[in-house]
Amino acid sequence: MLLVLLAVALLISSIGFRQYVWFFSIGYGFSVMGIGVTLLVVYGSHMTVLSLLTSVLLIVYGVRLGGYLLLREIKSDSYHRKINPELKTGQEISFWAKCAIWIPVSLLYLCQTCPLVFRQWSSGGEDDVLFLIGTCISVVGLLIEALADHQKTVAKRRNPQRFVDTGLYRLVRCPNYFGELLFWTGIFAGGIGIYQGAGQWLLAILGYLGIVYVMFSGARRLERRQNRTYGHDAAYRAYHDKTPILLPFLPLYSVLSWRWFVA
Repeated sequence: MLLVLLAVALLISSIGFRQYVWFFSIGYGFSVMGIGVTLLVVYGSHMTVLSLLTSVLLIVYGVRLGGYLLLREIKSDSYHRKINPELKTGQEISFWAKCAIWIPVSLLYLCQTCPLVFRQWSSGGEDDVLFLIGTCISVVGLLIEALADHQKTVAKRRNPQRFVDTGLYRLVRCPNYFGELLFWTGIFAGGIGIYQGAGQWLLAILGYLGIVYVMFSGARRLERRQNRTYGHDAAYRAYHDKTPILLPFLPLYSVLSWRWFVA
């Protein structure tokens, strides 16, 4: 089954061969959706309530994220004007170099979602307290991520030239990334009671640590871009210095010095 899900992720994320950043963005969202759909098709008739719900959450997560990013690519003039020019199109990257990106990220998407597969493999795959807690965490994370994106869109419509510091952005500078971390924390934590053997633990941990790395790298990249855009603004500097970058209430205000995160 893991090979089937890997094939799904490879197929969908291959959209990155058109523009290599799509391996990590549009391809990521729709790969998670595809894995969720595959889980329902293969195991749906034998799933418990929480397993069904979590598979649906993967689909909702993937459709929302992939659709949001695809729509941004198609319609957002400001995105192409301010952000997209900073990104390489991938035309200068060889086919084999793209494969070296495509295969590892597809493996990452598999590892992120493997706790749901392992639950189906475990004896009976019954719901337990940890699974319930993990599912609740994932729901909260998904809601936070969606609300943060909505609040940013509304704020930018009102004042495209100003940084966003309203709503969830009062608590943390990257609430959408925080929501995503919560979502995958719930997926990983929900499987703690059923992981069997070093192999399952290794895959689940690699998937979770991988998305943590990606989110901190994304936060560092956003911090660099915002510093270039708003660094002259005293209000932004004050907001930057008093608002945590990724984890609410944790006094971590900058990750620019964390050079091991690619940005």
